[in-house]
Amino acid sequence: MTAPLTPPHQPPPNDDPWQKGPSGATRWPGPAEDPAPGPGTRAELGQAAIVAVLLTVAGVLLGLLWVWLAPRVPLVSDGKNVFLQDSEGEQAIGADGTFALLALGFGLVSALAAFFFRRHGGVALVLALAVGGLLGSLVAWRLGLWLGPSDDVVGAAKHAGKGVTFDAPLRLAAKGALLAWPVAAMVVHLGVTAVFGPRDPEPVWTPGGYAATPPPPGPGDGPAGT
Repeated sequence: MTAPLTPPHQPPPNDDPWQKGPSGATRWPGPAEDPAPGPGTRAELGQAAIVAVLLTVAGVLLGLLWVWLAPRVPLVSDGKNVFLQDSEGEQAIGADGTFALLALGFGLVSALAAFFFRRHGGVALVLALAVGGLLGSLVAWRLGLWLGPSDDVVGAAKHAGKGVTFDAPLRLAAKGALLAWPVAAMVVHLGVTAVFGPRDPEPVWTPGGYAATPPPPGPGDGPAGT
């Protein structure tokens, strides 16, 4: 009588993707966990910092355009008091509108430039657009006040003389216009990324679990019927 060739208590093969762990929990046969942040994250943060700095510097151009395109508010003095030359004029509102429209245009351009600079989205890049746009708006606002007509109305009236029209200081009454650039940049970038951004591959089932891409065909694989 001979001994059996296979041990009577040989454990089953360990290839069941739904096998029980030591604690009785079932393993999920899905993709492995993402690795810890590494050089890719540092590169993304560096690119976001560059975007924020560039947008802040671009605020100088926005300020120059605002000073150039904003309508002037004409004032006139009678020697004692200063009056609006046109009491029903809308030049003051036009200055706010000009700033807001220019800021919206800068937000659109900066969002498109950031998308083409880095096709993938990401929280860091969106935050950089928001922070850089806000800082750029602040730079443009303060630069416009500095380069615009003097805020010394009394001195300007004395210099102009009685009955001579002069320009009022450039003002931004609607401070909400400072948010036009960052809000437009974030909305446009999120929309463009959602429409034209890269898509993650659909998971495909394999005997070992889910794979991000289908496995390569084997030597005997081919179209049905061949």
